[in-house]
Amino acid sequence: MTHQTVGHPGLPDDPRAEVTEPDPSCPVEIALAALRGRWTTLVIRELLRGERGFTELRRALPELSDKVLSDRLAQLIDAGVLERHRRSGWPARTHYRLTPHGRRLGPVLQALWDWGATAGSDRG
Repeated sequence: MTHQTVGHPGLPDDPRAEVTEPDPSCPVEIALAALRGRWTTLVIRELLRGERGFTELRRALPELSDKVLSDRLAQLIDAGVLERHRRSGWPARTHYRLTPHGRRLGPVLQALWDWGATAGSDRG
């Protein structure tokens, strides 16, 4: 199902837009679910810069707790946004990188940034 705002000016036309309640299979709802939670967009931002290990992510986001980082990484893996790779050796190291699907969130985050940057000035 398409998000209920589809069909309005500036949005794609889709016959599935006649929903009367949010639907978890809606592409917009799927995208919002993938981005849910505080810190998620910052974790994605760091991974848009390249593959990172857990410790590298913690260093880049020092106010983020280990628990929340672990939760966000698991959420993003479940959403198909990240891949987890365990490198052999001692100690074994785990690295995270965006999937091709996850890399497509770069322009989405840029669009959200652009909208947010102008939202305050648009309110007058």
